[in-house]
Amino acid sequence: MLTACAEPPQPRSVAEFLENPIVLEAALVRCAQNRRESRYDAECVNAREANKLVAAREEETRRAEFEKQSERKRQALRRTQEAAATARRRAAEAQRRREETAYLAQFGELPPDVDPNAAESDAGNAPTAVIPEPAEQPEPGANTVFNDPLTQPATDAGNAPGVETEAPDDLGEIRDELRRRNEEQ
Repeated sequence: MLTACAEPPQPRSVAEFLENPIVLEAALVRCAQNRRESRYDAECVNAREANKLVAAREEETRRAEFEKQSERKRQALRRTQEAAATARRRAAEAQRRREETAYLAQFGELPPDVDPNAAESDAGNAPTAVIPEPAEQPEPGANTVFNDPLTQPATDAGNAPGVETEAPDDLGEIRDELRRRNEEQ
């Protein structure tokens, strides 16, 4: 009967050590004091195994946290790159518009509206062709001498494209024709 009371307690299992980290810590300290004797002790073996499992869980948690942090950083980098690309596209588009406006300004034209909701009232500011007032024409049949080569009438079409049309007889018809062509553009 006395021997039954003197039996050593059953060694703690790995599950018991995982449930109670304080007991695990105490067992690891006790086993570390005398490694030679506790090397094959069942409780020390279970404590070391539980310690490995705890370390693996902590490593998995740490890895998951690093992965979340990395994903947040990747998302931030993507947003930054997208914002930079958008800024570059907008800058290039603005530069293209400036160049187009400068080019069209050479011809007295405005660039096409970029904003489709722009008011139609802006069309009133578009430049139009200016039709000069006619200079005094010599009377028909008057003897006119052309001494200035810049004022001499052209004898051929030069390299300008020619359109075979009937020449209007009247200066008013010429003005009307110019107005009609200007309105078509």
